Amino acid sequence: PLLVSAHESSCIRLWSIQGNLMKELLPFSGHPSGPLTALCTDTFTKILLTGSKEGYIFRWNMASFLEDPRNRKNEIKEQLCWRAHAAEVVDLFIGEEKNVVVTASIDGSVRLWHARTGYYFGYFGQARKFELTDTSRLILPSDVNDFSAIIKEESKRMEKKKVIYPLMLDRDK
Repeated sequence: PLLVSAHESSCIRLWSIQGNLMKELLPFSGHPSGPLTALCTDTFTKILLTGSKEGYIFRWNMASFLEDPRNRKNEIKEQLCWRAHAAEVVDLFIGEEKNVVVTASIDGSVRLWHARTGYYFGYFGQARKFELTDTSRLILPSDVNDFSAIIKEESKRMEKKKVIYPLMLDRDK
């Protein structure tokens, strides 16, 4: 058993049932994550989805970490990031049978996305039927203009380095 908490600082924390902190995560993608407002997992807790106040969805792969949490090589990898709404995401869930993600926002819209790629299928209440088999059409909602970003495994997190720049006058330069 595992508990996951999402925070205003964009941090995700994984806890053991005993209350011990197991892992802290921060989104890696170049998109501003902002405060996290929603999260869900698939049935087997291999995929974690988080939604943010800025309308972004982040997909994390937790499978290798959950196999052996003590092994430092088994990391939780951010796989995908996409802008789902122009406003805050208030709820989301994974429909595993159809491989879709359903997102809801404070703007009142409920949208359907491909779970692995972040491709937009449409919104609930639209006139046309959802076409779940065609992921080749790159369409976006009218209020979103960012396509999904796949996070490459070889990407490394940028660590903040403390650099000291003393203010000194160098007359020779």
